Amino acid sequence: MTAYDPATVKLSPHPQVRDQGIRYEESDGTESTDMNGSPCLLLDYQGRVSGAWHRTVLIHAQDGDSHLIVASNGGAAKHPMWFASVEANPEVHVRVLGERFRARVDVLPAEEKARVWPLLLSVFPRYEEYQKGTDRDIPVLRISRA
Repeated sequence: MTAYDPATVKLSPHPQVRDQGIRYEESDGTESTDMNGSPCLLLDYQGRVSGAWHRTVLIHAQDGDSHLIVASNGGAAKHPMWFASVEANPEVHVRVLGERFRARVDVLPAEEKARVWPLLLSVFPRYEEYQKGTDRDIPVLRISRA
């Protein structure tokens, strides 16, 4: 597996996500920290096949000392590309605003997801629309500091 270096992380192939991630990182977490008013974080994760480090920008909600993210993929029929990698390699690096830290990501069981779902909807109401528009159960994940 490849050693983590934030300067060499592979950026998202999606132009909007890639550009936002670049601005977020280059500004040290002072610019491009939200999507249409919803707070975002940078998630650096290790590819399950390549072992290379990748970066994506995700909406998040704070829940106590941890952060919640949603593998919504905009309500698409398939999970986002990063999800399988995070399941396989749950040790990640995260930037929230100006703070960077090592963390672990865990998929929430159904009862915990139900508890935090209203919090996530308060941050990004379209998650409800996404869930109703797909047959898959959209995973919710907890990011906890390592």
